[in-house]
Amino acid sequence: MSLRIGTSGWNYPTGKGKWNGLFYPATRSKRAGTSGFDELRYYAEHFNTVEVNSTFYGQPRADVTRGWVERTPADFAFSLKLYQKFTHPKMFREAALKRAPGSEGTLLDLLAQVTQADIDEYRTGIEPLAESGRLGALLAQFPASFKDTPESREYLAQLLHVFGGRSGRDYPLAVELRHKSWSDAVGDTLAMLNAFGAAWVQIDEPKFQFSIRQNYLPNVKTFYYMRLHGRNAKQWWHHDASEDRYNYLYSGKELQEFADIAGAAKALVRKSYLYTNNHFAAKSVVNAVMLKAQLGEPIEGEYPPELIERYPDVADLVSVGHPRGAALFKAT
Repeated sequence: MSLRIGTSGWNYPTGKGKWNGLFYPATRSKRAGTSGFDELRYYAEHFNTVEVNSTFYGQPRADVTRGWVERTPADFAFSLKLYQKFTHPKMFREAALKRAPGSEGTLLDLLAQVTQADIDEYRTGIEPLAESGRLGALLAQFPASFKDTPESREYLAQLLHVFGGRSGRDYPLAVELRHKSWSDAVGDTLAMLNAFGAAWVQIDEPKFQFSIRQNYLPNVKTFYYMRLHGRNAKQWWHHDASEDRYNYLYSGKELQEFADIAGAAKALVRKSYLYTNNHFAAKSVVNAVMLKAQLGEPIEGEYPPELIERYPDVADLVSVGHPRGAALFKAT
C-alpha cells in the first residue's frame, strides 16, 4: 500500500502565476560545457509523482516519455492526462480550427472522431512509461459540460474498454466527471466504473448548482485518485487568464480534511495518488508539502528561500537552499 503526493504539472514558465523565481530559478543562463537546469530532475528531488498536463494538449511521444524515465528516479511515477480528442472534442475542434481557418463543418467533425490510429498513437507514446513500471494512472478528465446521457454513457464505456483493464494492456484509468448528473445517478455510475476497474476521481473545486457531489471514498481496491483544484469560485468561470482559476492557497485546516481522507484510503487500496492542481505561483507545491507533513510523509529536497519568503507556512517544514548549480542562475 503506497501513497504518492505531487502536483498537476511541473512546468509553468510564463504568466502571473509562473513558478520561475519561486520554485525554480527566476532566469538561468547556460555556461559552456553545462547542460543547464533541468526542471523535471529538480522536481523529482522533492516529489515522487507528477500529473502530466502536456499529454492533454498533444499526443505523447515515446522519445519524450523515455527521456522522462531517464531523468527521474526508479521509484518516480507519472500519471498522464488523456489527449483532449478523447475527452474534449469541442476543444479539439476549436484548436484544429485555429490551425486551419476556414475548415469548419464536415472536416472538423471528422477530425473530432476518435480513430484506432489515435488510440495506437497514444499507446505508443506512453509505452516507455508502461514497460518501465513508471506509469501511475491515465486520467480521463471530462469537462463540466459532459452530462450523464445514454450517449455519454456509451462513449465512456467505449473509452473504458479501450484504455482500461480489458484492453490487453492493463492501464489504471482514473475518470474525472464534473457534472452533477453523474452523482445523481451514483449507483449506475459506480457500476460502470467498477466493471472496468476504473477509479472515480475525487475532486475538490468550487461548488456550483450543477457541480458533482462526492463522498471521497475509494470505489475500487486497486487505486485511489484525488485532485485538489482550489476554491477560487470568483474566478472559476470568469477570469482574464485560465491560470487565474487556480489562484488559491489551501489553509492547513482546509487540507486536514483531505489528509484524513487520504490516510484512510491508503489503508483500503493498494495505491493512492493525491495531486494538487492549484498551480498558480507554485501554490500547489506549497500545499503538497503541507499535505506530506500532515500525513507523516517524508519531505525531501531543499526549497528556495524565495518560496519560503512568499509562503512562510512551510518555513518549519522544509530545508532551505538554492538549487544545485545556483551560480548558473541570474535572478531578476
